[in-house]
Amino acid sequence: MTELPQCITERDRVIETVVTLFVSIDNKDWEAVRTCFTEKVLFNTALTEGNPELLTADQIVQDWQESLECLEAIHHQVGNFLVRFHEGEAIVFCYGIAYHYLPNRSNRNTKLFVGSYDTILESKEEAWKINSFRFTSKFIAGNLKLGE
Repeated sequence: MTELPQCITERDRVIETVVTLFVSIDNKDWEAVRTCFTEKVLFNTALTEGNPELLTADQIVQDWQESLECLEAIHHQVGNFLVRFHEGEAIVFCYGIAYHYLPNRSNRNTKLFVGSYDTILESKEEAWKINSFRFTSKFIAGNLKLGE
């Protein structure tokens, strides 16, 4: 990976971490996914329902790896970033979509997730790391049983 130019702002560095997370998931690069998180993460998604849980980064990566490894392709697209800095943390909101693709006999090969992400990052070892992650679903479409 190439080094970022010196003119990059802290906002850019924060967004780079969030984007790296999703690109690494798409590439099934679980080691790179792991580097985007702090050791423990307040984690909540509309898919798991319920209250946020404090999970280790390793737990999150293992869960994602187990549920996504079977897919032929994954594609996340994130944008409309809103970044605020408060007391040493970066609070990031963005829209996101994710496509999961797995060819099957029904020819209903995709599942689409549309929603938004709220993340909080802290500066650790000269890098921004995610310590809080929440996905809020607007809707899910396509083959809802894909990958089961």
